[in-house]
Amino acid sequence: QLELVESGGGSVEAGGSLRLSCAASGLTYCMGWFRQAPGREREGVGVSQLGDGGTAYAASLRGRFTISRDNVKRQLYLQMNGLKPEDTALYYCAAETRANRCRADYAPYFAYRGQGTQVTVSS
Repeated sequence: QLELVESGGGSVEAGGSLRLSCAASGLTYCMGWFRQAPGREREGVGVSQLGDGGTAYAASLRGRFTISRDNVKRQLYLQMNGLKPEDTALYYCAAETRANRCRADYAPYFAYRGQGTQVTVSS
């Protein structure tokens, strides 16, 4: 059973930045992030592939959010810049072993997920 533990959430003013981290107990082909705001559906943020480190993002977030991973440390990161109040949500780290599911919109349905870390952006 793969364990994922997120950290780095918090409160920030609009326009600010946060960096989320995810510590994994092992490596999988695909790791990513998704988020869920109160009263809304889960939304894929982005994914990162093992090997070439290729990334893919939800179109609406491309340019503001960046995913990176450190395979030696078994860490996944989400750098969020230019935060907006609508980015307020619980952010989850997720992992998937099947390569054909390594897409940002599939991240909410990955086989493994952490407990989430809260991000709150005030206007």
